[in-house]
Amino acid sequence: MSSRPSDRVRLAVPNKGRIAGPVREILEKSGLHAAEGNDRRLIAQTRDPEVEILYARPADIPGYVATGVADLGITGHDMVAERGVRVAELLDLQVGKARLVVAVPEESAAKKVADLAGARIATEFPRLAEAFFAGKDIAVSVVRVGGACEATPHLGIADAIVDLTASGDTLRTHHLREIAEIIETSTRLIGNEASVGEKAEKVEEIRVALESVVRARGQCYLMMNVNRPSLEKVKRVLPGLSGPTVMEVASSEDLVAVHAVVGEDRIYRLIPLLKKAGARDILVVPIDRMVR
Repeated sequence: MSSRPSDRVRLAVPNKGRIAGPVREILEKSGLHAAEGNDRRLIAQTRDPEVEILYARPADIPGYVATGVADLGITGHDMVAERGVRVAELLDLQVGKARLVVAVPEESAAKKVADLAGARIATEFPRLAEAFFAGKDIAVSVVRVGGACEATPHLGIADAIVDLTASGDTLRTHHLREIAEIIETSTRLIGNEASVGEKAEKVEEIRVALESVVRARGQCYLMMNVNRPSLEKVKRVLPGLSGPTVMEVASSEDLVAVHAVVGEDRIYRLIPLLKKAGARDILVVPIDRMVR
């Protein structure tokens, strides 16, 4: 792995997998995306000359951060827990949400984890699986697999699996049913413990940039003009995050401009109510970042 200036922050991000796309979108919106022509390199420069990106497998990122190969990393909490390394969890990016569960074939007689004593458990998470069953004093044989975990019971490789599930659709598709949950997971920003202290200002700058994207998710900015007599009606319809902002309109004494941040899921029903209350010239603008 190449060296870097001591004052530069290296951020490890997934090069593939289920969270790579959402993470790339967050980086783009935060302004930390790779500079033009750099996004396919192992190490890429960003728009910020003090920050560079290391593309890595999600499973390797906790180790890179723990050992200082990278100062920061973005990966699943499940990967951090599986590796068992010491890192600082700095921010939940609230994407890639899933649960690590124990599942058995639909026809299995097992109803609870105690029924799996002596069973073979296939998983990509051997450390977490072994710890879970050991904690319940249940002896099992853990079979490590590299993928297609759901197929192993039907191939005679295992009696049950420990795997991630988001909606449960994949389990149902493979005729599996959940009997226990091990952990909940989501995508996290993690930091090397030394780097978090030594490069605190830059690390916090990056954390705030990413957090601003997370805060803005699902929000939009509403702008409208309102006749003064209708202002109170509009304000009652439109509370916003901290109440609407009301500003004078320079070209008119009869109008005021009203701005507010609202949830995207409210827009469809909100606009007819605003028009009925007296709002006009309504604009809906997407929000990429929101800093408090």
